[in-house]
Amino acid sequence: MDAWQKMLVLGGARSGKSRHAEAQCEGLPGTITYIATAQAFDAEMRDRIAAHRVRRSKRWQTIEAPIDLPAAIAQAQQSGPILVDCLTLWLSNLLLAGEDIDRWSKDLVTAVGGCTVPMVLVSNEVGLSIVPENTLARRFRDEAGLLNQHVAAVCDRVHFVAAGLPVTLKQTG
Repeated sequence: MDAWQKMLVLGGARSGKSRHAEAQCEGLPGTITYIATAQAFDAEMRDRIAAHRVRRSKRWQTIEAPIDLPAAIAQAQQSGPILVDCLTLWLSNLLLAGEDIDRWSKDLVTAVGGCTVPMVLVSNEVGLSIVPENTLARRFRDEAGLLNQHVAAVCDRVHFVAAGLPVTLKQTG
């Protein structure tokens, strides 16, 4: 694997982005910390979370961070590589909780930029479709696009995954 420190993996729903991100981390030594932003409010989400856990090896430990993702990143740096899955679920959590998106986004970008261990972040690319019909959905789409841009700016690698196939959008270093 080429040397990289911070990677953003973008893609649509069921594109293979999480598997690709996990594979990038599996190629690194040490304990891998999976920072999960999902909240299991229903059976379908519990099943998705369980499926993700089953496919990861014993090298992985999990931290749940539905809101305070920057603090979880700071905590996770103590062990080894970090995978954050996913930024758009985190954004949903913030929106639904009425949190200050700009402040949290800035704090996240600072945490990612200052991270001292390899990190892979996963996010959905939601701006490739029709304009949503309601205000909340349009705000989510816009905030997700801005968040992805800000995180991509501090990452040295950005991959876009479609149909399980990664395409490199950014590669520095």
